[in-house]
Amino acid sequence: MDSINHTHSHPNYHPPNYKKSGWFNNLLNPFRSWLDGIPVKNYRMAHVICQLIPCCCPFERNINVFGRTLHIPPLCKLNPLYDEFVGMRFRALSYLADECGEDITKYIC
Repeated sequence: MDSINHTHSHPNYHPPNYKKSGWFNNLLNPFRSWLDGIPVKNYRMAHVICQLIPCCCPFERNINVFGRTLHIPPLCKLNPLYDEFVGMRFRALSYLADECGEDITKYIC
């Protein structure tokens, strides 16, 4: 049986942050594992997570200066724990939708 190789030829593909090498990223691996291991099994906790972690980067902006538009790119990907926080938000949304049967459209951008 052939193994499946996942290769991404998309020009904007970036692997998750935990796959980066370096001493700083290795220092964060235990914290990443801890964040990934937090189960979302509480209705109130799921709501708090969805309210605290935004669905899109709040720093991305278009600013008009003297008739020119300056675009500030999303800076959230600079956060070394970005993927873990987004994963936690996704787990919270999944819990609310699947387990609690709640309408989560208010948390979707």
